[in-house]
Amino acid sequence: MSATAAVLDQAKAENRAGLMIYLPVGYPTVELSIKAAKTAVAAGADIIELGLPYSDPGMDGPVIEAAAQQALSQGVRTRDVFHAVEQVAQTGAPTLVMTYYNPVFRYGVERFARDLAAHNGAGLITADLTPDEAQPWVQAADSYDLDKVFVVAPSSTDERLAMAAAAGRGFLYAASTMGVTGTRQKVGEAAQGLVQRCRANGAQRVCVGLGVSTREQAAEVAAYADGVIVGSAAVKALGKAGSEDEALSAVEALVSELAQGVRSGR
Repeated sequence: MSATAAVLDQAKAENRAGLMIYLPVGYPTVELSIKAAKTAVAAGADIIELGLPYSDPGMDGPVIEAAAQQALSQGVRTRDVFHAVEQVAQTGAPTLVMTYYNPVFRYGVERFARDLAAHNGAGLITADLTPDEAQPWVQAADSYDLDKVFVVAPSSTDERLAMAAAAGRGFLYAASTMGVTGTRQKVGEAAQGLVQRCRANGAQRVCVGLGVSTREQAAEVAAYADGVIVGSAAVKALGKAGSEDEALSAVEALVSELAQGVRSGR
């Protein structure tokens, strides 16, 4: 079984949702992003998503986009992402890469799957890859026992949801709203209905991202989803601090609050 799925199933057995934290590799530096991810695991994150910095991110809001641009300007590349995956996976938390498909295609799909598996990565979340165009990645991922996580939105038809659920492994990533990543006053109202539709169309595990930044919002989403995904709030916490110790303390404090939220949501 997928290690990611096993962690989500264990959380369900504990009558709670799983907590996933997203951090872009290389922000503010490669080593600090690794330390931040390890800190997040120690503070209660069940799964880590490491972002591969990309110059034209269609799904990312201004916070993550700026972080990725800073990482790219410092020379962060795919090899650094694999290094970060290997380091963070040592915590025992499933560590996935979130990416747009072009870097995977350019690197070589089979080669990317091979190298991700060699660095103990759990799989990929592909933000802009549709399941009907994903056959090369699906085949490569299956060859190396990797998760294939597709993103769906409130606008997705039942046919598309069923296709994503059938092609994927690990979980289905449900975007809470039509828009880009970022902290919000309120999680998208369509999120719960989307989770229900995903399950009705074959998804065994559905995790919700976009907009969650507080303990209260985490608890709200945890009441109906298998996992709660937090990205922009973690990146903000990491970027606000004036020193490395302050940055890691800020990440620890945020993740601890969110972990309490997912544990109180049911």
